[in-house]
Amino acid sequence: MSKSLNRVQAALRDAGLAVEVLEMGAETRTAEQAAAAAGCTVDQIAKSIIFRGETSGHVMLFLTAGGKQVCTDKASRVAGQPLGKADATLIRAETGFAIGGVAPVGHLTPVRAFLDPRLTQFATVWAAAGTPRHIFSIAPADLLRVTGAKLADFTE
Repeated sequence: MSKSLNRVQAALRDAGLAVEVLEMGAETRTAEQAAAAAGCTVDQIAKSIIFRGETSGHVMLFLTAGGKQVCTDKASRVAGQPLGKADATLIRAETGFAIGGVAPVGHLTPVRAFLDPRLTQFATVWAAAGTPRHIFSIAPADLLRVTGAKLADFTE
């Protein structure tokens, strides 16, 4: 089992959640792929979008509904600093995940996180579990709690 997947499962378990991580037969790198695999709407996919804080130099996580796009200007205001593209090396170093499998939990270092209010409109949402083939379902309130995310408007 992958180290990334193990970290996600441990983080969920340590948060007191009995969440089942599913291995899908196809890749779930995109919101559309994940929704098809999970049998849900695209907006029920909690996409992990990572930016680099231009002031802090660290990554920031924006959990957004699968059908929405992050507005960089709004996200920068929410973060309190300009945001730029986080490269794969920085993402891997701070989260421990490769692009396409970034989970909302189980990061190597603490990550500031923000959550799209659209995700709270569902009873259940789905998120990456650390690999391009693993996902898990979670109640939005639990996702908010375990990520320590702040609800914020940052989408277009």
